[in-house]
Amino acid sequence: MLNVEQIIYGRWVIPLEAETESDKSVLEHYAVVIDNGIIVDILSADTCRKKYQGTIEHHLDKHALLPGFINTHTHAAMSLMRGMADDLPLMDWLNNYIWPTESKCVNYKFVKQGTELAIAEMLRSGTTTFNDMYFFPDAAAKAAEQSGIRACIGLIVIDFPSAWAKDGAEYLHKGLELYEQYRHHPLITTAFAPHAPYTVSDDNLIKLNALAEELDIPVHIHLHETTDEIQQSLSNTALRPIKRLQQLGLLSPSLLAVHMTQLQEDEFEVLQRYGVNVVHCPQSNMKLASGFCPVSRLLENNINTALGTDGAASNNDLDMLGELQSAALLAKAVSGNAASVPAYSALRIATINGAKALGIDRITGSLVKGKAADIIAIDLDTIETQPVYHPVSQVVYSASREQISDVWVHGKHLLKERKLMTIDEGKVMQQTREWKESVEG
Repeated sequence: MLNVEQIIYGRWVIPLEAETESDKSVLEHYAVVIDNGIIVDILSADTCRKKYQGTIEHHLDKHALLPGFINTHTHAAMSLMRGMADDLPLMDWLNNYIWPTESKCVNYKFVKQGTELAIAEMLRSGTTTFNDMYFFPDAAAKAAEQSGIRACIGLIVIDFPSAWAKDGAEYLHKGLELYEQYRHHPLITTAFAPHAPYTVSDDNLIKLNALAEELDIPVHIHLHETTDEIQQSLSNTALRPIKRLQQLGLLSPSLLAVHMTQLQEDEFEVLQRYGVNVVHCPQSNMKLASGFCPVSRLLENNINTALGTDGAASNNDLDMLGELQSAALLAKAVSGNAASVPAYSALRIATINGAKALGIDRITGSLVKGKAADIIAIDLDTIETQPVYHPVSQVVYSASREQISDVWVHGKHLLKERKLMTIDEGKVMQQTREWKESVEG
């Protein structure tokens, strides 16, 4: 009998390692064995009981175990602006509401406490990794570090001055300092995060891209989000944004292109040729009427497609389970094909595809031996999810985030029976109420 840190017994285990669904996609009456935060075995429950003894053992006999969701694009601290300016098109929303509020309120404390609110929501929604883009990334990194969640922190670059930096040079300098601070952290990585083609000059894009290549970290940018963005680019540069980034050398497997609702036929081939990752944010795109990302076409062209919630100011939640349900349904409506983005593919978009985009798929994104124990448990023994014919379909089309009972990151139990273990919920709620008064004042 081998002694290990912990064992999680589940009714179903859904590893999501295989690219397509098969008879082995769902393992029934299985256990995940964890030691030092790493998955050391996945085997039948009967065999596990004979082979291993866990210091801690969890018996989740009505639950599906699967890799934690990877929220591949969000602005965590903007949770403090949730519901502040709804039912508006993107540029009106940004120019007349969001940017003025940010100018008035955003500082280190705002970002730290806003990110704490976001992390609390994300953990309760089954997210174990998030990829952020916002001002004061040092504050977001500190909030992530204290909570125990996995995070990729965006080293924001934008041409206009903010409370975080006065110009492109200072954004890059501060970004490099943060990269150095966290370069060896077990849970926190970094990525350069130029806001968008229309807010970052050629010179700054070239500089950050050279640094990203030198440091071997991703570049995370809003791209082809709206028709206005395309028209503005054509007017200013005579180039569509993708073509401009191609000429500047930014298209590569390290690029995360967020939204991508405006694609021409020839651009699918370009994305495939350069290995660009696309991040789909369906609910935000629908709410802002930005357009529809052609997910089915992207997948057909072997373009890695991940999933993000965007910020809670434009979604208005950080619920990855709801997001993947939207992604699966919207893909069918947009393509006119009911077989587009089946449930299993939707789960991969929300997990392993995000890990690939961030360059951390050797660490997380699926449940296999040797990867980190980033695991969520979803209780399917509810009125809303019974009977269970196909657990994968039930998770995607029927379950809600309230059924996510437990979350582990690197083997650490961060959500236990719906209770946050590393975050003071009462404190977060009080902070949030105080920020509402400041925003309105």
